[in-house]
Amino acid sequence: MASSAEDHHHHQPQTPYGSTVAPPSTPTTQADRLSTSHAADALSRLIHRLPPTLSLPTRLAPPKTSPPIVSFSSQNLPYEIRSSSSKLSFFQLTNHSIPSQLAFSAEIESLSLFNLPPDKKQQFFPRNWPLGFDEDEEDDGDGNSTVSLCLSADCPTKSTELDLPSLTEFSRAMEKVGLEIIEALSRAVGFENPLRSREDEDKKSESRPWSSLVWISEGVAGNKPVFNGRFYPYIVALQYQIRCRKYSLLADSGWVSVSPQVDSVLVTIGDIAQVWSNGKLKKVRGTAVASLGDEDKSRCISMSLLVTLPLESSISPVLPLAITVDGEDDNRTKADNENEVQSCDQKRVFQSFSLEDYAWRVYNERLLFKDPLDRYRT
Repeated sequence: MASSAEDHHHHQPQTPYGSTVAPPSTPTTQADRLSTSHAADALSRLIHRLPPTLSLPTRLAPPKTSPPIVSFSSQNLPYEIRSSSSKLSFFQLTNHSIPSQLAFSAEIESLSLFNLPPDKKQQFFPRNWPLGFDEDEEDDGDGNSTVSLCLSADCPTKSTELDLPSLTEFSRAMEKVGLEIIEALSRAVGFENPLRSREDEDKKSESRPWSSLVWISEGVAGNKPVFNGRFYPYIVALQYQIRCRKYSLLADSGWVSVSPQVDSVLVTIGDIAQVWSNGKLKKVRGTAVASLGDEDKSRCISMSLLVTLPLESSISPVLPLAITVDGEDDNRTKADNENEVQSCDQKRVFQSFSLEDYAWRVYNERLLFKDPLDRYRT
């Protein structure tokens, strides 16, 4: 499973003196593009590390929008997803099967994990990237430090001393919904679902073609989103709305403020899905983060289920299929579809790349001011 991979530093070459050096750059024929990408990355990291006295001016409040509503019980689920995702990279899912009480119990168990003493946190959740606790050491001076915890959805902890029944059941229920959303999304956009196409092969080895991670963030909400810049690549992310709360999303168009209705599931489309769709889908970078006002200094816990891929996977655009969704007629001929496939194949938006290299980069370099997928565009 992806989350059980050893630390990425183990993959780096050793010098004669025992210290590590950066891995060699990926060969490319687009030297100018790569050079520009490195320069933008360096600028992004520099801006992130500016001390409070040299910080950039406060940005304007993000525009507010109501997430489109998609009914999970609808017979036309792919059609509704396509209509809702034609311009946005997120929507709120209603009429799903996840009990509200289960989500509330999972939140209580999650909060108890952040109350553990440091030695117990290390004992129950030893750091094994991306798993374990991650405390943001770069406090920006206003008290908005954050702590996050990444867990494997199918096995939150191997410790027999710590039982998390609600969080485990909640994670599996969210994963089931997420997989159905991916299937409907692939049908809606018109490409073959890579998870389904590889499922028969993986059954022989009893492994799964996907990996699910539970991403829990904790911080004191203040006058800006609790966001430390770290995120992990995913296909789709799901966040159950336990209470009425405003969130900020970092979409391709910039920051957006949303307020999903209670008991809905906020679904965001990730970078892997954007590559699979050959750029047809927009994406959200990271997950939704709480964005409360100055008057609310409450402790804030956010739980997200990320459906992603095993760490050793390679990501590339998926050839399109004829789009056939319930409620619509597909009058295109076989020749039309073959021509479309050929045309799209000749105009690939993204190159193939390693998920492990990409995941390590976006998690550690905190590229807030630049799309990390830019360097892989053709």
